[in-house]
Amino acid sequence: MPELETVTLRDPSSSLTATYVPNAGMIGSSLSDGGVELLGQRRGLQAYVSSHRTMGIPILYPWANRLSSNGYGVDGAVVTLTPGTGGVRTDEHGVPIHGTLAAYPDWHVTTLLESRLTAELDFAARPGLLATFPFPHLVEVDITLEDRTLTVKTTVSATTGARVPLCFGFHPYLQLPDVPRAQWQIETPAMRFCPVNSWGIPTGVSEAQEATTEMLGDKVLDHGYDEVPQGAVFAVSGGDRRIEVHFDAGYSAAQVFAPGNDDVVCFEPMAAPTDSLRRGGYRVASPGESAVAQFRIKVC
Repeated sequence: MPELETVTLRDPSSSLTATYVPNAGMIGSSLSDGGVELLGQRRGLQAYVSSHRTMGIPILYPWANRLSSNGYGVDGAVVTLTPGTGGVRTDEHGVPIHGTLAAYPDWHVTTLLESRLTAELDFAARPGLLATFPFPHLVEVDITLEDRTLTVKTTVSATTGARVPLCFGFHPYLQLPDVPRAQWQIETPAMRFCPVNSWGIPTGVSEAQEATTEMLGDKVLDHGYDEVPQGAVFAVSGGDRRIEVHFDAGYSAAQVFAPGNDDVVCFEPMAAPTDSLRRGGYRVASPGESAVAQFRIKVC
C-alpha cells in the first residue's frame, strides 16, 4: 500500500482544520473544531484504501449512489461494467455503487496553500478510467477553508467532442460526538421524495415534501430526493453545535443517510438522482465547456 500523504488546511479565523488525502481519492478524512472531530471515521482511512469502505467525505464519481444494472448507454456509447475491474465496486445486491474513484491514487495537486487545496484528474490520460466512463474530461476539486466553512467546488471540463454526463456527488459523514445521536436535530429543505425498492433503486414514484425539522432519535434513514433547490440548506444540531450543508449550485438531488449501526448523518450532494446514468435526466458538460458544482459545510 503506498504511503498516504495528508494535507491539513487551517481556517485563518478559527480553530477549524480540514485534512485531505490526495493520493487516496482526494478524500476528506477529517474536519476538526478545536480537536473535536466532526466527520465520521467509521472503519478508518486504511479500510477506505484497502476495501473502499467509505468514511469522512469521499467523492462519488462519475456516479453517486447505485446503478440498477452493470451497464448504461450515453449518446450511442454502450458501456458494460465489470465488478472488480476499473474501480467498479458493487453493493450486497451486486449492483454498481458510488462510481470508480474510491481511493484512486493519481490525483494531481495544483494548488496548496494554508487554507486552500486544488487537485485535478485527467480522464483522457487514463484508459482504465475511460473504459468505464468513456467521456474524456478534466475534473478539478477545489477545497477552501475559511470563516468556519469548508467549501468544495468541483469543475468538470469536456476536453473532446464528447458530452460528459454529470451524475457525481459527495458523501459527507457528519457527527456530533459530544451529543447522543438520539438528541440530534436534523433539518431538511422542501424537495421531492423519491422512494426506492429493496435494492435502493428509485421506483419512479415521487411526492413533494415540505421542509422538515425533526429529532433523529432512533430513526434509520436512507432516503433519496430530487428537485433540491439551489441554495438549499440541510443541518444537524445538538448541544451548542450546529453543522450546515449548503447546496450552493449544481446539486439538484440528495440522499439523506443515517444508519442504525453508526452515529453519523449524511446529507449527500448529488448532481443527479440515483440511477440517472441509466435513466437520463442529468446535466452535461458540453464539448469545450465546463460545468461547476459547489457545496459548503458550515460549522456554526
